[in-house]
Amino acid sequence: MRASAPAKVNLGLVVGPLRGDGKHELLTVYQRVGIADRIDVDPAERLSVEGFAQDTLVRSALERLAERAEGEPAWRVRIEKRLPVAAGLGGGSSDAATALRLANASLEYPLGVVELHELAASLGADVPFFLREGPQLGSGDGTTLDAVDLPQDFWIVVLLPNGTQKESTRAVYEAFDARNGAEGWEARRDAFKAAIEAVRRPRDLAGLPPNDLVRSPLTDELRSLGAFHADVSGAGPAVYGLFHHRAGADRAQRALRARGQAWVTAPAWYG
Repeated sequence: MRASAPAKVNLGLVVGPLRGDGKHELLTVYQRVGIADRIDVDPAERLSVEGFAQDTLVRSALERLAERAEGEPAWRVRIEKRLPVAAGLGGGSSDAATALRLANASLEYPLGVVELHELAASLGADVPFFLREGPQLGSGDGTTLDAVDLPQDFWIVVLLPNGTQKESTRAVYEAFDARNGAEGWEARRDAFKAAIEAVRRPRDLAGLPPNDLVRSPLTDELRSLGAFHADVSGAGPAVYGLFHHRAGADRAQRALRARGQAWVTAPAWYG
């Protein structure tokens, strides 16, 4: 069994106060994009994960799946890693969700949609998204998902800047708390919802608020190159710009070659 494990970008990320479970309230739109890892899952005598020595999430996902299914983890997984690691693009979460979906399908009695979602949510905030089709509005701690109707006819330049060292997600949230970033949460949340509801055409995505956690001067550079919306994805450091036409995205990619690794891609509906 083989499937692609696409990246995502966050179209807006509004963050609120700490919850009782130690996580933050947030509101974001997860948008799958067309750059991806490749995952192969085959039945085996025992669990093995090959191709990406740093993996822990895929292994954990399949161990938990076997536990829920009251069996032994008996799959051979091969990860063909194409996405950058720790970039804010959800590569590890996508790998885990894709392996989970493929392995679950191989079971005699697969887990149902709700149970699979719960398992995915226990692995990370954006893992459940990668089990869904189309863009999703993530709320609560990010694992409560609702389909959102957004235009998909635009191009995306994703840029991983040179020389950037990603802070841990925990450190990014601690810095957010230290600057009282949660202030005005309710108003910012409601404004974000209103902006999403107002989207009819790709250019309306320009009305989405910027990422609450991380900012980058490269978003201004992307706009100067023709992006109608640009932002940091997740906790960064990857940034992205949205373009109306492929030609404009290609020009921006060429202009950004000295800045880092850049891809031209488009929205993707599913893995």
